[in-house]
Amino acid sequence: MHAHILVIEDTKEMAELVALYLQKEGMTVETVETAEEGLGRLQQSPFDLIVLDINLPGMDGFQFLTHLRREYSIPVLIVSARNEDEDIITGLGYGADEFVTKPFSPKVLVARIRALLRRIQEKEVKGYKEGSVFTFGPFTLYTESCVLRKGEEIIHLSTKEYGVLEYLARHSGKPKSPEAIYNAVWKNTYGDLTTVAVYIQRLRKKIEEDPANPQYIETVHGMGYRFNPSGNSFEPGANNQ
Repeated sequence: MHAHILVIEDTKEMAELVALYLQKEGMTVETVETAEEGLGRLQQSPFDLIVLDINLPGMDGFQFLTHLRREYSIPVLIVSARNEDEDIITGLGYGADEFVTKPFSPKVLVARIRALLRRIQEKEVKGYKEGSVFTFGPFTLYTESCVLRKGEEIIHLSTKEYGVLEYLARHSGKPKSPEAIYNAVWKNTYGDLTTVAVYIQRLRKKIEEDPANPQYIETVHGMGYRFNPSGNSFEPGANNQ
C-alpha cells in the first residue's frame, strides 16, 4: 500500500522501528521528534496519515492535535504508553482516529494503519456524487467528500484551502472580492483580509503549473479573484499576478 506517513515520536529507537515496518509495506515514512517539527513538515509536504506519540518535549500530542485540526483533516493514529481510559477518550476527543497503547506488536500497528487508510479511502469513494463535482484541467473537486484529485492522486488541502477553492469554483467566472471570500470561508465579517491572499498563494502552489502565472485562480485587479476552470484567460492581457 502506497502512503506517505509522518511519525512524531521522540524516542529514536521507537520511531526507527515503526518506520522500518511501514517501509516494508511500501510506505514512505518521515520521522520527527517534536510536535513543532511535525507542524513544520506539514507546511512543506502532504501526508496521508500521522503516527503520533502523546508525551513529547515541548508541545504534547494533545496540543498538536488542537493545532492540526484547525487546518488539516489528515487521519491520526496515537501510539502511547498512556493507556488510561481518560487518555484514550481525550485523544479521540481531540481528533485522533485510532489509539494504540505501548508496548505493541509492530505487525499489529501496521495492520491498524492499513485498515485506517482503507477506511478513509472507502469513505472518500462513497462520498463522490455526480452533482457535487467540479472538473478543471487534470483536477476533480468532490464537494461531498471535500477531496481534490489530480488523476488518481489526492491533493491534500487544509480546511481553509478547500473552503476557498470550493467557494471560487461554485462561482466560476465571477470575480470575488477578498471580503466576500473571507466572509464565506471564515464566517466572519471582521479580520485580516490579507489572509485570503495567503491562502490563494497556497492553492496556486498546489494546482497551478506556474503559480506566478496562474491559469485557474486569476487575479482581477480592483475586484478580487476569479476561478477559471478552462485555464484560458477571460480577457486579453489579463494580469494574474
